[in-house]
Amino acid sequence: MGTPTNVVRLRHFEDLDDPLTEVLCSGARRLLAQAVEMEADAFLSAMQDLRLQDGWARLVRHGYGPERAIQTGIGPVPVAWVRVRDRVAIGSEDRVRFTSSILPAGARRARSLDALLPVLYLRGVSTSDF
Repeated sequence: MGTPTNVVRLRHFEDLDDPLTEVLCSGARRLLAQAVEMEADAFLSAMQDLRLQDGWARLVRHGYGPERAIQTGIGPVPVAWVRVRDRVAIGSEDRVRFTSSILPAGARRARSLDALLPVLYLRGVSTSDF
C-alpha cells in the first residue's frame, strides 16, 4: 500500500453526468446555429444585387465549415459555421467575404470567458484548468 496523501482527484467537465447542463448546451447550440444562419441570410440578402456577367448571383451559400466547440460559461457548445462563396475568380482583390460577428473566425471561447480569465489568474486559478 502507498502512503496516504491529501491529493483529491477532480473529475473533468466531460466526465460529469449533468442533465441540466446537457439541456442548456443543446439549447444554446440550436440558438447559436439559428443566429448564425440568420446572420448569413441577412448578409446574402444585403448583397443580392451583386451579379456575375452572366446574371447569376455572385454570392451563394456553400455549406458549412467543420464543427468546432466554443467554450462558454455553461460548457463547450459545438457549432458549425455557414460558408458563403464568392464566385469571382480566386485571387481577385475585390472578393467579398462573410465573417460572422457572433462567431468570429478562430474564436474558441466566449468573450465573457476571455474577460474572466485575467481575474481568475490574479486569484491564483490556472488557465490550463479550462
